[in-house]
Amino acid sequence: MRDRTPLRLTRARPEPAFTVTFDGRDLDVLPGRTVAAALWAAGITSWRTTRHGGTARGVFCGIGVCFDCLVTVNGRPNQRACLVRAEPGDVITTQEGTGHDGAR
Repeated sequence: MRDRTPLRLTRARPEPAFTVTFDGRDLDVLPGRTVAAALWAAGITSWRTTRHGGTARGVFCGIGVCFDCLVTVNGRPNQRACLVRAEPGDVITTQEGTGHDGAR
């Protein structure tokens, strides 16, 4: 059976993967991916909780309109994972509430 993965079908030759850290876990990321795409590729679908009730959130709209995908990147809270490009060495963490030291 032939390999029919998207990279193989398009004959894509991406640059080598690099590493980011998500909640202390190393993830391999292909260049050009957003933080959301990198997390999805690793099987992670939720990386934020709501201010009221602590409900899990991840990508909803995928185009930067809804703010459901907020994440903390390199200590900066409220980054839209669907818009921020992952970079080598990024430290990404789940965002709790507003992302400002326990403030809800």
